[in-house]
Amino acid sequence: MSDNNQPQRKIIHIDADSFYASVEIRENPSLADLPVAVGGSPSRRGVISTCNYVARKYGVHSAMSSARAIQLCPQLVFVRPRFELYRTVSRQIQEIFREYTDLIEPLSLDEAYLDVTNCHQCKGSATLIAEEIRQKVRERVNVTVSAGVAPNKFLAKVASDWNKPDGIFVVKPKDVSRFVFQLPVKKINGVGKVTAAKMEGLGIITCGDLQLWTIADLTRHFGNSGERLYRLARGIDDRPVNTDRIRKSLSTEHTYDKDLMDYAAVEERAPAIYEELTHRYGRVSDQYRVTKRFVKVKFADFTQTTLEELIPSPSEPWQSLPDFLRLLKAAWERQSKPVRLLGMGVRLKDVKESLVGEQLSLFD
Repeated sequence: MSDNNQPQRKIIHIDADSFYASVEIRENPSLADLPVAVGGSPSRRGVISTCNYVARKYGVHSAMSSARAIQLCPQLVFVRPRFELYRTVSRQIQEIFREYTDLIEPLSLDEAYLDVTNCHQCKGSATLIAEEIRQKVRERVNVTVSAGVAPNKFLAKVASDWNKPDGIFVVKPKDVSRFVFQLPVKKINGVGKVTAAKMEGLGIITCGDLQLWTIADLTRHFGNSGERLYRLARGIDDRPVNTDRIRKSLSTEHTYDKDLMDYAAVEERAPAIYEELTHRYGRVSDQYRVTKRFVKVKFADFTQTTLEELIPSPSEPWQSLPDFLRLLKAAWERQSKPVRLLGMGVRLKDVKESLVGEQLSLFD
């Protein structure tokens, strides 16, 4: 039992294996034994969205430029992404989740947390539930997923990566202390290369090393993350599975095959990005209102700048192409160099949240 006489939480983290690539191989089985990457063409400044495990053996990975990927693996097969297809497959997988629990927190199309604490299937065993989910996904959807089972979200996510691909790993409550003591700190979500290097310089390699530090010392070295690191190093994570994740922003961007050489070219391409942004916002406009608009400009030398502004009043429409153009011009003028990428976006506030504290009109 956990604190306050509540039942011990049972959390499963499901993570699909190289999801986009797996779906494409499912659609075209002749690709099964080949190195496959989903992303843009290497001749058009493409970027890898994901790749299968055959490609990863060559050092190819997501977010890598397609040009670099083809250098590492000349026989790499490129497939253009089909996000509607991936969304459909993702919904099919989530339907399987719902056979066990309604407490589902999707993180993306290919991963989610499930709280199965009060699930009665499989005699209440989270491990058996995870195995059964994996089997159903394989049989019904014809892709594989890996699973992590643990008493909290932090450990479940770490565990799902332990035996990838097509594996499962379980951290039992009685094993938490021993497991986290030897866990490398780089496994903590949010500890990237820079932070990990800083920790290594301080002699912190494992969570066991981290446990020797006080909250005050960790806060002095790592700022607001100090308390979080202190707790996670001990396997403590009280976050609930959140079934209603709040979107904070919405944006769209485009990378160009040929650099946009001046602001006139930027202005010419902007309406298409603006149109896509307004279309995407239309899908969630009943749930969120816009509080800020922003733009992003990445120059040909890969430096970038962003600029945003507050929407003065909820009654003022944010859908103003001239305002976005004004921001883009100001952002571009910071360097006035050829451009390889343009982006536009909005900051969002939950409609229900925005109503709290707002004074109603006398006549409403």
